[in-house]
Amino acid sequence: MRTPLAWLAVAQRIQAISQTGLAFAANEYDIGRYRELSRIAAAMMAGPEPEPVALAEGVFALERGYATPKVDVRAAVCREGGLLLVRERDDGGWTLPGGWADVGQSAAECVEREVREESGYLVKAVRLLACWDRNRHGHTPHPFHVYKLVFQCELVGGAPAASEETSDVGFFPEDRLPELSRTRIVPEQIRFVFAALRDPAMPPAFD
Repeated sequence: MRTPLAWLAVAQRIQAISQTGLAFAANEYDIGRYRELSRIAAAMMAGPEPEPVALAEGVFALERGYATPKVDVRAAVCREGGLLLVRERDDGGWTLPGGWADVGQSAAECVEREVREESGYLVKAVRLLACWDRNRHGHTPHPFHVYKLVFQCELVGGAPAASEETSDVGFFPEDRLPELSRTRIVPEQIRFVFAALRDPAMPPAFD
């Protein structure tokens, strides 16, 4: 029997095949088959209840073109041994500041912007610490395949400030971490970040 995460990966792959197929399909029969694949993926993601299935179908319908992983950027900012975390309004958990990468900005520019918007601090990205496959790290389920890029950032200014997405900001030592937002970050990743910040020669993690 497949584990929930393995089942999720299968559904993500079916959705990706459907989305890419719809981008290139030239006849009505192929289009119909790819749309059916998308419905199957939505049912696999959402379970048997009609309302969640319809919601998943709506989310998938917004995606167009060749399917690729989404990119989530996160910042590792240290001050006096504490790691900068922000508290998410939607689930009350804490995480490294960050979010989806935007078109038109480099990954480093995106993470600097996210830190400013979510925490009030100004930072400069100086080093790539990790490129993680979200599916492989025990996060809560997500409908799409995601790569998570974590950058070490130097604190250059600003002051703590909450935002529309975050309700609190703080620096936390490794032995006094708050409850994490596991959809965004998990304990093993936080442990790696602290280790990487202590060791400038540590190579970036991946997968």
